[in-house]
Amino acid sequence: MREAFDARFGEAWTPAQCLGMLSLPGVWLTLAEHDEGLAGFALSRSVMDEGELLLIATRPAARGRGVGGMLLRSVIDEARRRTLSRLHLEVRAGNAAVELYKREGFAKVGERPRYYRGRAGEAFDAHSYARTIP
Repeated sequence: MREAFDARFGEAWTPAQCLGMLSLPGVWLTLAEHDEGLAGFALSRSVMDEGELLLIATRPAARGRGVGGMLLRSVIDEARRRTLSRLHLEVRAGNAAVELYKREGFAKVGERPRYYRGRAGEAFDAHSYARTIP
């Protein structure tokens, strides 16, 4: 799944960090399969009565096939099953996934200017989104 991360942005998550998160309480992994096997994954966690989508990634070959939407809806369903009241996420400004998040009921609740660093040292804003879980 390394190819799911866009090298231009120097993503903060390494495979070891993803695996390490799975040993923490309240963390869950959602997998998506497509014709070619594993197409994407989402890593989420719950703290008290709220959840956070930590990471969602799809293989380049699976993009545009609804895999990201399926993963996000599965995370929302799991948050509901866990009786969480709200789900949060943070995304780099300009990320194409923002439109998906908005379609699924997320609204922008904050911004961190120049929060992310790209491989060439350029800065990207982080936008925080949240939605209630009915």
